[in-house]
Amino acid sequence: MKKLFFTLFMISGVLIGAKGQDSFDPDELFSQARTQIMGGKYQEGRKIAFRALSKYPNYADILILVGRSYAWEGKNDSANIYFERAIIASPAYTDGYVGYLDNLFWSDNLNTAAEVLQKAKSNLGSPIPDEITYRESRLFYYREEYDQAYDLAKPLFDKGFNQEGMLAYMQNLQRFRNTNAIGATYDYDTFYGSTSPWHTWSVYGRTRTKLTGALIARVTQSERFNGFGTLYELDAYPSIGKNGYAYLNLGGSGASFFPKLRFGASYYHNLPKAWELEGGYRYLGFTQVTHILTASVGKYVGSWWFNFRANVIPSENSTGTSGQLTARYYFKTAEDFFSIQLGSGVSPDEETRDQTQLLNSYRARFGYQQLLSPKFMIYGFTGYSREELSTDNFRNNLNLSVGFEYRF
Repeated sequence: MKKLFFTLFMISGVLIGAKGQDSFDPDELFSQARTQIMGGKYQEGRKIAFRALSKYPNYADILILVGRSYAWEGKNDSANIYFERAIIASPAYTDGYVGYLDNLFWSDNLNTAAEVLQKAKSNLGSPIPDEITYRESRLFYYREEYDQAYDLAKPLFDKGFNQEGMLAYMQNLQRFRNTNAIGATYDYDTFYGSTSPWHTWSVYGRTRTKLTGALIARVTQSERFNGFGTLYELDAYPSIGKNGYAYLNLGGSGASFFPKLRFGASYYHNLPKAWELEGGYRYLGFTQVTHILTASVGKYVGSWWFNFRANVIPSENSTGTSGQLTARYYFKTAEDFFSIQLGSGVSPDEETRDQTQLLNSYRARFGYQQLLSPKFMIYGFTGYSREELSTDNFRNNLNLSVGFEYRF
């Protein structure tokens, strides 16, 4: 009898111990799995998540977390399985649709994305969550239906919808939507000393083609050094994939103070977390040819855009370097902003000046741009620069620039 009681006691102890080992807090496991996955340890995090799912298979947040981890690894089909499970488990939970749609966009599966979007709108009801509206806009964007994408995104932007890269997205939409425009600018440069003021004005027209992206033709005329000259230029911004585009420039002039031949090329690439990288080359064919290698890194932070550009100017005698820091604060739209720029050395943006005449320079520039209506925009900038012409000869320059653009 004692043996029987002892045997039953041991069996119950083992069962209680096993039951204790199987019991756990799924929320704690979710937290642990999330820490591992957000730290880039996807497999380790999924092992913890799978343990929780073995007893709680309908835990939507864990299913979404596993789906996200597969999506971040590029395993889109595996990710879809867990997003589907999350939606079935919690059909009124926004996060499941958000993760699913993001993964479908990354895998270029737009047809399925449209189906999931309709399911989300049906199950989530009215008003549609901003996160879903934003992804509906992205679907139009990927289908190159930019007006529809903009109409959905603009109200979100205006009310401060907190989405990483929202400002960059709005600017891309503006770049694609603005098909035709004409504009004009006027620059006045005054110098302290014997140099007479410069008057420079330009007119341009812009259109868009599938091959070139935005295509801009510009004519610039200037009166300086008791002479008059004209510079002709053509710019193009062709798209390269979903996340990149190029800048191409070709121009020339017969005037001595403009480059006889100007050429420029850059590639811009949009990265996650609202970063942008660019690398390029500029050729300025003045009396002495200037070659400029340029690169920049930009970052969107809320309503701010920061950009730092570094330039290298190789030559036979020495290699020059320069840099410019630009900051913009955007207001109501992605085209209304205040800007400030600080720089030193030769800048590839100064395409109408012979940089070989300068040993060094320092500049500060401020500006404001305002979209008065969907069709009409104005802008104005002012800047001061101190340019070193020789070791004991400096030229101080105050610049004023105003312009407008009309879109149609």
